[in-house]
Amino acid sequence: MTSPDESQETMPTDYEIAQSADMEPIWELVEPWGLDLEDLQYYGEYTAKIKHPAINRLRDEAEENENNLVLVTGMTPTPRGEGKTVTTVGLGQTLNHVGEKAMIAIREPSLGPVFGVKGGAAGGGRSQVLPMEDINLHFTGDLHALTSAHNLIAAMLDARISQGNDLDIDINDVEWPRAVDMNDRALRETVVGLGGKSGGTPREDGFILTAASELMAVLCLANDLADLKERIARIIVAYDTDGEPVTVDDIEATGPATMLLRDAIKPNIVQTIEGTPAVVHGGPFANIAHGTNSLIADKAAFGMADYLVTEAGFGSDLGAEKFMNVVCRMGNMTPNAVVVVASVRALKYHGLNQWPVDYDEIEAAGVDAVEAGFENLDKHVSNLQKFGVPLVVAVNRFPEDTDAEVQAVLDHCRGDLGVRAAESEVFAEGSEGGVDLAERVVDAAEESDEDEFTHLYDDDDPITEKIETVATEIYGADGVKFTRDALDDIDRMEQLGFGEFPVVMSKTFHSLSDDSSEKGAPAGWELEISEVYPSAGAGFLVALTADALTMPGLPARPAAADMDVDEDGNITGLF
Repeated sequence: MTSPDESQETMPTDYEIAQSADMEPIWELVEPWGLDLEDLQYYGEYTAKIKHPAINRLRDEAEENENNLVLVTGMTPTPRGEGKTVTTVGLGQTLNHVGEKAMIAIREPSLGPVFGVKGGAAGGGRSQVLPMEDINLHFTGDLHALTSAHNLIAAMLDARISQGNDLDIDINDVEWPRAVDMNDRALRETVVGLGGKSGGTPREDGFILTAASELMAVLCLANDLADLKERIARIIVAYDTDGEPVTVDDIEATGPATMLLRDAIKPNIVQTIEGTPAVVHGGPFANIAHGTNSLIADKAAFGMADYLVTEAGFGSDLGAEKFMNVVCRMGNMTPNAVVVVASVRALKYHGLNQWPVDYDEIEAAGVDAVEAGFENLDKHVSNLQKFGVPLVVAVNRFPEDTDAEVQAVLDHCRGDLGVRAAESEVFAEGSEGGVDLAERVVDAAEESDEDEFTHLYDDDDPITEKIETVATEIYGADGVKFTRDALDDIDRMEQLGFGEFPVVMSKTFHSLSDDSSEKGAPAGWELEISEVYPSAGAGFLVALTADALTMPGLPARPAAADMDVDEDGNITGLF
């Protein structure tokens, strides 16, 4: 183990590590993995998109091979995150290091959290994806394209209302807000159409984060450009005065919106600091969407490697549950192993029952606080075991963690829980720090039986039952309280023929419950569902809890306040 003092003295910043890395031109890096020069659309020397013909070829090759799908998820995190992306990147690198052929697939960062709490969002230390500044800031423009396409639909909808309203749209039943890729609480509720007759029809409106747009979900679940277009066409943007849905196709926005996403649907390929190819594509959040990278990225990566390491957002109650019940359903995929990322910091956070978080108190606390937080990790482990997939706990080590604290977690997992567990130091050491973890993941994948994998509910279960299953089985609630509006919404969903859709629960990521202040594994509570609406293009229903936000806000001191760029273009404070 590396001591905290050694790590703090010798570890350069993420930016310094990234700047000192020797990157290969992307066309040279991916050639051994089955991609040729003509398969790529280039964005400089180190970033490219995979063209559609290559994606189709790789998808066909994936169907002929036996692949291992490894999902990385985590316990309920602190607001800073506990290192799922670091673990994903580090594990992918390490699998190659130990002789396996592995690819990585992760989501694209959103500018909201980049400038909000977490800062950079593509790994870190010696397990990061490069070029990190580009990936975190504008990358290949996918998020901008999605924002533009979303707002084009909104503009065409309001134009249709103002220019005669021939579709008889009920302005009090418009379901398509504006979108922006930035945390801005002032835009949650707005009024549009002011300024007299030329300003349009006044009505209440609002903004959501681009990552929460249904277009993001559609992009990440579409098979190809034609499927993307069909899905966009059936998105419901409003209802008419008779309660009938009005779709994107009804307002003639399907073609232009799809046109804006022509390149965005192509997955991006870059490299890790050790030269492992990484597909970085799509960015839905797990607390307000389904929380995983695109299926196109997964299918392409399957055609290039024996192992695919991917991640699901936030804790397993959000991202992993949706991956198992929604993404695997739609992508016809079966995970072979699940890695649950735990940290001493997060365990103390729950053991001390903190809200809001006090990182100084966390660092000062000892093993007792770690052990008091085990109930949160235990709940995540038991939840994931319900899906029938072998599991490994990765204890992501931070510089301030002591040997005794880390060992306490390992002993608890291996002894009390009876699951595989490994310390991970991929942040500080790269693949050299993840060998134990990789070996245990390989063992888990070899042990897996695809026939054992199961979803928590069936397609034909009633909508209320699907919601209640997730609430009681995953969150630990005693039951579910549906508001009158939510019950009316469910009746409408069933009448519209959406009863067999899977359900995406939109809930706070700060707690297993719907109350951000509740830590550990809360018991004796009831989940409240305030609204249920269709993502008809994506193919799932969204159930909002009382504490869900589709437009987060910046903290009192956002991460952006410590970021800067000098006259030579050198960035500081991003990571």
